[in-house]
Amino acid sequence: MKQRRRIYYSETQKALMWERWRNGESLQKIAQLFDRNHSSVQGILAETGGIQPPQRHRSGLALTLEEREEISRGLVADDSIQSIAKRLSRAPSTICREIKRNSGPDGYRATYADQLAWDRAQRPKACKLVEHRMLAQMVAGKLQLQWSPQQIAGWLRRAYPDDEDHHVSHETIYLP
Repeated sequence: MKQRRRIYYSETQKALMWERWRNGESLQKIAQLFDRNHSSVQGILAETGGIQPPQRHRSGLALTLEEREEISRGLVADDSIQSIAKRLSRAPSTICREIKRNSGPDGYRATYADQLAWDRAQRPKACKLVEHRMLAQMVAGKLQLQWSPQQIAGWLRRAYPDDEDHHVSHETIYLP
C-alpha cells in the first residue's frame, strides 16, 4: 500500500483557510484553492475544533533572539554571567537559567535556544469545546436559541454542578 505524502501549509495559507471558513465557504471550495482534497483542509480546521487559534506572540518578559545572541557571544568571549546580565539589563539568574535550560551538545547556540523556547511556549492544552463534543453541541444549541455566552456558562454550572467537564467559561464560548 502506497503511503500518502504529508501536506504542509504555510501560515499564510492557514490564515486564508480560516478567513474562508469564517465566511462560510465549504471545505471542498477551500481545498480547491490549494488544489488539494477537502480532508487536508478539514485536518487543519479540526485540530482546534473549528475555532481559529490566536496568533502566537512572545511575552514582553521573554528573552529575544538578539538577547540570546548576546549571551552566546558573551559565552564565546568567556565573559561572566554577571557581566552578560548587566549588558542586557537582566538578572544574572535569568541568564544562568537560560544557559542551563537551552545548552545543547555543542554548547549554547542562540537560534537553537530561541527555537526551544518557542516550542516550549506552545500551549498543549486543547480548547474544552474541542475535547468534549457533547458540550460543544449543547453550547451550539443554546447559541442557536440566541442565548448569550454568559447565560450558557451559568446554565451549565447550575445544570451540572458536580461535573467539571460540563463547565465552560463565557470567554471560551466567545472564541471566534
